Amino acid sequence: MRTIELTYPHTLVLEELPKTVAAIGFFDGIHKGHQKVIQTAVTKAKESKMESAVITFHPHPSVVLKKETVHVEYITPLREKQEILQQMNVDRLYIITFSKKLASISPQEFIDHFIIGLNIQHVVAGFDFSYGHKGEGNMNIIHSHARGAFDYTIIEKVELENEKVSSTKIRSLLSKGDVEKVNEYLGRKLSVYGTVIEGDKRGRTIGFPTANMQVSSEALLPKIGVYAVKVLYKGEVYEGMANLGVKPTFKDNEKKPTLEVNIFDYSNDLYGEELQLEWCKFIRDEKKFNGVNELIEHIKMDEKQIRHYFSC
Repeated sequence: MRTIELTYPHTLVLEELPKTVAAIGFFDGIHKGHQKVIQTAVTKAKESKMESAVITFHPHPSVVLKKETVHVEYITPLREKQEILQQMNVDRLYIITFSKKLASISPQEFIDHFIIGLNIQHVVAGFDFSYGHKGEGNMNIIHSHARGAFDYTIIEKVELENEKVSSTKIRSLLSKGDVEKVNEYLGRKLSVYGTVIEGDKRGRTIGFPTANMQVSSEALLPKIGVYAVKVLYKGEVYEGMANLGVKPTFKDNEKKPTLEVNIFDYSNDLYGEELQLEWCKFIRDEKKFNGVNELIEHIKMDEKQIRHYFSC
């Protein structure tokens, strides 16, 4: 997959670009609804013997448009988004830098510049996709902006158990720790990448050594608590338990949560290595215990429960 970063205005030459079928949207999460949009574009491209493309945006519009400084966390940060699209056999990825200048252009100018100007012959988008100044352009009126220069397909909402699959719903589920339901909406395991850094090394003193993972500040994590997880490292998959939290048994007034994972039946040094962690099941809330012995007993119960979960 070829990745092309664009700003407004871009300088690509129309005659040098291949005829393309493109899916367009922000696609945070690349959940089942997004996948239907993208897979439709990939399929139509193959049928038409054209290249397939995804057109997306970064950063989130709220970062640019809100008056106060906004820090946005993504269900799929840009790196994860690129890897998933690669796996979906997308030929090219256009990442448009969202800016105030871009936000001010008219719907017609957006279409002329980023659809017709990129040699897009067919656009696939969700029914709720909008474009141009204040989102005044939408899929109900795109025919007037297309002016016969391209065709388009509108994907209606995708539902799971009579509820729309959406990034907003997934964010709500993550705030409750319901990663199992999140994984149903995504059609895969929610994951996060992190580099193993030195921690306080307390885990090894109580019989549960942990790898402390430093993750991107752009990654949206589930609520604080203990989770059953899988860890992907150098092509191998390991089971384990993760604690996302502030370790209240040992620390008072700690506000920034840390992510540490105990990998079952693994004892090698991982400092400086990158791990991919998949969230599988919420086990319990983090709590303050009355000393180390009570903590150890609960960790043993957590491990027993998680090993049983993975064995089923």
